[in-house]
Amino acid sequence: MMRRAALSVLPALALLALGCPKNPDAARARYSGPPKAMKLLSDTPEAETATRLEKRTDLLVTVESGEPVPAVVAVGESGLFNREGGTVKLYGDAAGHEGWSVDNFVLLEIVNKKGEVVHRAAIGFQQGVARGSEQIDAVGQMKFAFGPGEIDLSSMLPADEPITVKATALDTGGVGRVSDLYIILSAEPGGATAPDEELRDK
Repeated sequence: MMRRAALSVLPALALLALGCPKNPDAARARYSGPPKAMKLLSDTPEAETATRLEKRTDLLVTVESGEPVPAVVAVGESGLFNREGGTVKLYGDAAGHEGWSVDNFVLLEIVNKKGEVVHRAAIGFQQGVARGSEQIDAVGQMKFAFGPGEIDLSSMLPADEPITVKATALDTGGVGRVSDLYIILSAEPGGATAPDEELRDK
């Protein structure tokens, strides 16, 4: 009797297995609209570090010379958006043609809709940044200038949750500055047109 019951369950389990998609991401919404540019920071001219009075006192930067508590050069944010599985990269202009630069680095903070920071990353010329016991991830090469789309943020952002990207340009000594900085949300390769192609036609 038990054997017969077990056998009767097997076809039902087989049907359930067939009904389950092999790729759980297949049903997830995918961004397919035109490239969407969101400005993070505005061009801020070079100025002496000593003239910048605002500090990020919650951070400590590893420095050979200069100030380990960084001075704030500029602050901005994207506003709330949903990646929807699309790609998010950094550019120096809304059209996606230009690169960008910073002295010394940009701190990115990924904030969920509850206002909680879920991830931090440092991009630019720095040898290590810590916030208390948290060692902040360094993204990209340690340098002052980046090409258009060189820095891809997609892997550090939730695939399908509303988030805000906050950006703070920080300086550790000498002079500090930052160029215009944008994030551009675009469809995955093979989807919508790439940022420069899409916006060149307008």
